[in-house]
Amino acid sequence: MEGSGGGSSKHFIPVHGLCHGAWCWYKVVTMLRSEGHRVTALDLAASGVHPARIDESRPLLDAVAVAPAGERLILVGHSFGGLSIALAMERFPDKIAMAVFAASSMPCVGKHMGIVREDLTLAKLLMTPGSQFQDDPMMKDDKLLTSANYGSVKRVCLIGMGDDIKELHRYLITLSPGTEVEEIAGADHNIMCSKPRELCDLLAKISSKYD
Repeated sequence: MEGSGGGSSKHFIPVHGLCHGAWCWYKVVTMLRSEGHRVTALDLAASGVHPARIDESRPLLDAVAVAPAGERLILVGHSFGGLSIALAMERFPDKIAMAVFAASSMPCVGKHMGIVREDLTLAKLLMTPGSQFQDDPMMKDDKLLTSANYGSVKRVCLIGMGDDIKELHRYLITLSPGTEVEEIAGADHNIMCSKPRELCDLLAKISSKYD
């Protein structure tokens, strides 16, 4: 699910959470593209229509790796997708202009990656099996994320004021000083579905700071 815009456009890569797929961003993708931005919404392994097994490939890392030189990306992770964009930030800090954690688990340097539960009524007909990788040694490695890489990327955390786990997000923010915080009134945990227009406008506003 990809599109392109004009010379002043940004390149957004929205990343879905557990059991979802690129499909969950359809409203936001449409709005961003209509405003001239490039958007690459992808399915993580074994999600959406991606055929691979969960542990078989890393579509996000592959997408960031092949981004053209000089094109700095804006990653937007929802819920469990925050852990995926964190790995990309650690691996490719020079390719990422900014990372946006939208109602998302946001790991911090010096601690192992945490997990956040997710419940989406809208997705029940489309949801696929997922894994929180609780037994994966990588999830328990408190040295996985470094200040030099992950910590060097600008971070913004978006909080849906109707999200029943927003206090968990606020706690995660306290573990990463310097994180910019934005709130969206009336947005529930699935911020891209409940308030897509507000999310799109906020992404445009935030990204304009990094022209």
